[in-house]
Amino acid sequence: MLGLFSAKSGHPLADAKEARRVLNELAVRDAAPALDEVAGWLESVAGDELLRLSDRLSLILQLDEAAQPHARKLGRDYLTSPRLGRQQEYKLWQANHDFWLQLGNAYDSCLARTRAQEKGHEAIKSDVPLLIVRMLRAFSAQLKWDQFRYGPVNAELWQRMGRAYLFAEQGKFSRQALTPYPNIQGESTVEQEYLKALVFQASSMDSLLPLEIEIAERFIAHFLPQFVFTAEVRPDNVYWVDADKPAPPKRLAVLPQIAPSLRFFSAGAALARLEAMMQQVERGEVPAEVNLGTQYSARIVLPVLKHLAMYWAPKPPMRSHDRHRVKSRLTVVNGLAATHARLSDRGGEDSEAWVVDDVSLGGMGAQVPLGANDWVRIGALLGMQPEGGSNWLVGVIRRFSRETPTQGSVGIETLSKSPQAISGDLGGMDCNAILLDTLHTGDTVRVILPSSAFEPAIPLVFAWQGRSARLDPIEQIESGVDFDLGLYRVTPPA
Repeated sequence: MLGLFSAKSGHPLADAKEARRVLNELAVRDAAPALDEVAGWLESVAGDELLRLSDRLSLILQLDEAAQPHARKLGRDYLTSPRLGRQQEYKLWQANHDFWLQLGNAYDSCLARTRAQEKGHEAIKSDVPLLIVRMLRAFSAQLKWDQFRYGPVNAELWQRMGRAYLFAEQGKFSRQALTPYPNIQGESTVEQEYLKALVFQASSMDSLLPLEIEIAERFIAHFLPQFVFTAEVRPDNVYWVDADKPAPPKRLAVLPQIAPSLRFFSAGAALARLEAMMQQVERGEVPAEVNLGTQYSARIVLPVLKHLAMYWAPKPPMRSHDRHRVKSRLTVVNGLAATHARLSDRGGEDSEAWVVDDVSLGGMGAQVPLGANDWVRIGALLGMQPEGGSNWLVGVIRRFSRETPTQGSVGIETLSKSPQAISGDLGGMDCNAILLDTLHTGDTVRVILPSSAFEPAIPLVFAWQGRSARLDPIEQIESGVDFDLGLYRVTPPA
């Protein structure tokens, strides 16, 4: 219940009756305005210097609980709403991100006052473990929402989480089990919440789509009890973090400088259990004991499990091809239509200039300007023309991270160095497509089609070098932002 507030505070929620009215109204409001309102209340409560510490924490806890159903709904909307425009998507992202940011900051302000032994800190001593667990959850959620847009992540976040964990460890309650939220099953500890954030970061989410990131986070939570987290220098350590520094965890390639705040972690028994689950999913069975929030097909889950297994392994993932450092310009167009137009010598949409950092047989890394028309994302199809060349390549963005709000870094897989634009008939419909491989009778070829155009029983027929060519579908290889990639067999001409 709300306590009695200092008469000196002019905050609207300092009045217990008004606070109850606001909390009751929040419960029945629509999710988006409710979450926005809670974020505003959290910011104002945290900033009011006249509220007693116990009253401040009481309000933050209750605002947090009132907001959780709305946060879950808006989170689902962001991941599952079809055909969101970029502006709508960003607005929804910002509402979610800002809530978790303000919630984490509000709890952190209470913790800072507690650590400074501000007047009244003894009154909330029993609530400090819950305060830190919820704070770490809020900061972890902020980290996830940052990752949904591929960063950047404020390095200070790691220091704030790490110091909260160290404070709990010093107070000997870092492993105290508690229920973070009423009416929500499951216990947690300060150590588990901190470790979950570390494993999330170590799992390299910059090559996963937002829905895959969400699924990965839930698998991390499921396997977390099997992870090993220690202050000891051991041969089986894989990652390390200095909890007192503003830096994310790193793989243990070189032993870091020893410090009391240094911590190590590895997958432990979680890796073997994850690999066993992969075999089950490969048979088409998604385990019911894992709380994924909703049901997903094995086709969606399996790539996530493979990704996690790669980054939890004792040895780091190896590149398929050696990369060579370069500095060169790359002309880029976005999407199937623009790429098809360039390959057809029809000009088309405006191009962008990127800077290539490294190249290999399989692709390249590049620096990308991020403007108002922010279309850069995992799975985006690119038409690419290297500096000094006249030919166009076709590639797909496989990795993306925001270095700053206006500058990004991408990893591009080159699909073809000699693509051909084709136009033909697909089951009675005109179809502009891109042929990635050379046509030879009886061989298989890869073809890029418009999104949702691939059909298992419908051939693609088109004119090719003065005669009719026919491609019979075998399977759909993948689906990107605006395209399908299909595998076809070349049928002998009639």
